[in-house]
Amino acid sequence: MPARLRWLCAILSAMLSWCAAAQNYPSQPIRMISPFPPGGSVDITARLIAEPLAAQLGTRIIVDNRSGASGNIGMEAAARAAPDGYTLVLNTIPLVTNQALFDKLTWDPIRDFAPIGMVATSPHVVVVPGKSPITSIEQLVGAARRSPGKLAYASAGVGTTFHLCGEMFKDTTHTFILHVPYRGGGPALLDTLGAQVDLSFPTLAAALPHVKSGALRALAVTDVRRSSLLPEVPTLREAGVKDFQFTQWQALLAPAKTPPAIVARLNAALNAALNSKDIVEKFQAQAFESFITTPEEAGRYIAEEAKRLSRVIKTKGITAD
Repeated sequence: MPARLRWLCAILSAMLSWCAAAQNYPSQPIRMISPFPPGGSVDITARLIAEPLAAQLGTRIIVDNRSGASGNIGMEAAARAAPDGYTLVLNTIPLVTNQALFDKLTWDPIRDFAPIGMVATSPHVVVVPGKSPITSIEQLVGAARRSPGKLAYASAGVGTTFHLCGEMFKDTTHTFILHVPYRGGGPALLDTLGAQVDLSFPTLAAALPHVKSGALRALAVTDVRRSSLLPEVPTLREAGVKDFQFTQWQALLAPAKTPPAIVARLNAALNAALNSKDIVEKFQAQAFESFITTPEEAGRYIAEEAKRLSRVIKTKGITAD
């Protein structure tokens, strides 16, 4: 048999195998790894989507918390799992930042995973204490430029989304604002509320109740469109900070080499779940919105975010604590 014919036969055999696998899939419960502890945003989202996704697939989905090492333990387990559609993993920004933050990472966000689809998205918010004299982004940038290093912003720790968002803001506005890292978003927000620091870049979910109460003043959201939860607050672009976008997002992935037919089946089920009224309402309660994509669109989005955020990390010399 000529080599070209053998190659075509091998491809056809693989395609038939993939189709057969998809037709019989799923025939057992699915494990969804959450690489962070219970109660965090990834864990909450995993538990919100598990039941409606399982209903679409006609099986059970078990959420497996494999936390530790900034998500690396869970991602390692997911990367090494069998590529049969029975192990999935949900992750957020560390999916694309850990490779730049850690010297010796045992998994690669592009090589080791097959994107199923994006799941949810939410902006960060630029906030100052409610009694701060600063009432706009223009005033904030002006004050930072007049007195470089006098203003300070709180983050949830080195390499966190609060930190990366803050550094991107500084670069885009050509300002120097002192970074004060805390051990977690709670302490960072607490000192922002108490005016021990001048500003912060928390997630919308963390900032929202304090903005509503007046304890914090929201100057802008970091997405390219306004949030329906804070419709009166402009985007940074509207406030004069051109080409700025930073959002917290979550993506669902399978191990690399999962058959394309199974990935397509999972994507269709995921998007049907994300479109449901129940999930839309539950996401809104968490300050998230459904982020619906094809696997290919998710792959391109993740790859672009990996390039963009890794560039910030390397330029700033940021390393994991």
